[in-house]
Amino acid sequence: MTRKLQTAVIAAFALSVTGLCFGQSDAPYTEGPVWQITMVKTKAGMSDDYLKMLAKIYKSTSDEAKKQGIIMDYKILVGDASSPHDFDILLMQEFQNMAALDGLRDKLDPIDKKMVGNLEVQRQGAVKRMDVREIMGDKLMREVTLK
Repeated sequence: MTRKLQTAVIAAFALSVTGLCFGQSDAPYTEGPVWQITMVKTKAGMSDDYLKMLAKIYKSTSDEAKKQGIIMDYKILVGDASSPHDFDILLMQEFQNMAALDGLRDKLDPIDKKMVGNLEVQRQGAVKRMDVREIMGDKLMREVTLK
């Protein structure tokens, strides 16, 4: 082969491989941010007490994490439980992508210490919250936009 033909073949191959690697996905959606979701079941008559606790701790730490760019946003959803075994509160934190979760504890621990207190104070708060609620589970979910 001539030098020009070799160069053309190599260039065509490189472009086709690049097209395969960076081509459009066949998925019917585009990927968006990632949500860390905690499902909470408050004990009977304790929803307002728990929300007051969240107003002090969850709000301040989430606001600081948002200010520092660790999370994009956070939300609290409140509703009726569909059964005695269902959650009635969702705590949601939005992250830019899965990579934003790397080293998350190293990023959030200083915020918790600053906003809540040392580990002993944090433990005492966790024990106190157990009196008013039960964590039903956690989920990590990706937001998608349909094409």
